Amino acid sequence: MGAVQAQDYAGAKWALALRSAHVTDGSLDRLYDEGAILRTHVLRPTWHFVHPEDVRWLLSLTGPRVQAGAAGRYRELELDRKTITRALTIFERQLSGARSLTRADLGQALVAAHIAPDGQRLPHLLMAAELEGLIVSGPRRGKQHTWALLDERVPHARRLERNEAVTELARRYFHSHGPAQLQDFVWWSGLTLTDARRGVAMAGHGITRRTIDGNEYWFDEELVCDPSDREAAHLLPNFDEYTVSYRDRSAMLHPDFPFRPELFGFSSILSNVVIVGGRVCGSWRRTLIGDGVRVEVRLLGALDASERNRIVLACRSLAGFLERRLELEWSEA
Repeated sequence: MGAVQAQDYAGAKWALALRSAHVTDGSLDRLYDEGAILRTHVLRPTWHFVHPEDVRWLLSLTGPRVQAGAAGRYRELELDRKTITRALTIFERQLSGARSLTRADLGQALVAAHIAPDGQRLPHLLMAAELEGLIVSGPRRGKQHTWALLDERVPHARRLERNEAVTELARRYFHSHGPAQLQDFVWWSGLTLTDARRGVAMAGHGITRRTIDGNEYWFDEELVCDPSDREAAHLLPNFDEYTVSYRDRSAMLHPDFPFRPELFGFSSILSNVVIVGGRVCGSWRRTLIGDGVRVEVRLLGALDASERNRIVLACRSLAGFLERRLELEWSEA
């Protein structure tokens, strides 16, 4: 997939599990702590999970555009280039020698150097350091995230020439997210429309095009649709790639159930949603209780017994991922 949006760490792990086989919440934590999965700012001004082999070329391709887009916010926070450079030097000094430090640790180092980390200044300095390829996620310390030097965490990450990187990212996106439009790829990647068109053109025969209702959609030419998947049910986490990766999300709305923002976290389709057959039919939330997990499903409208049974299976999959006993609660709008 190239990258998976991951500012919600717990939700992003579930997003990976939905697309993987035989993984648990604990096994993904271990992979993350070992550095087999990295978390950094890339593509857009938010965190994404990326593979160590991809982190360098992705940052080189999209990091400068994200930095340019953040310039106004840096000015609001009085973070000029001199201050950012000083902060990055401090981060490098503190983390050298394969050390990993928490946000609080790095904030204290800034204070000692007379750089105020107050408010959003520290998060933006950390983002700047990530986008410039200096730091990346380190192993967690308890429930706290840490940062480490990218050169020490991934000393041999591959690099790609720019045209190669544009082509590779286009191929990854349309293979994993297609059918999708060019405008969707532009939104997801942060690249320009010119770059998007060039990437698709250079990808060659690996990506094919189809016109539907006057719009051009691109996808993997070897894509095979399995009819058995058409009515599958899933509990999607916050900012899942299925909902967040497209500028046009109209195809996800249920034709029979009007979307009701009040039933969803932050009133958005980007929150935890229940989908059946690719359409949003409700919301869900989880609560950990002892050795169990309570899953509350709130439906937008009445579903038939077969659809509800498929949602039950999806809830069981979540409980299995968490290695907990399931308690399921239903409500309908």
